[in-house]
Amino acid sequence: MTEKENELKFEDAMVQLEDIVGELEHGDVPLEKAIELFQQGMKLSQLCSQKLEQVERKIEMIVEENGELRKKPFGSPLDPDGGDALE
Repeated sequence: MTEKENELKFEDAMVQLEDIVGELEHGDVPLEKAIELFQQGMKLSQLCSQKLEQVERKIEMIVEENGELRKKPFGSPLDPDGGDALE
């Protein structure tokens, strides 16, 4: 992935991806252009997926268990032995 693609914001990548999908769904794109758009769309899709994974890793849930606040990674099960106690 190029540096320019890495600098692309998630929202901007989604707009570009939606534009590509719309153009391909329209149906009157020459085959070579359709293949190029498809490849570009796949790159944008991968970029968006990577950015979402990065954000997901940063998110933590704070839950109260037995009067204690604990932080857990996003998406982890709420088990009493997991997570870090917050002070």
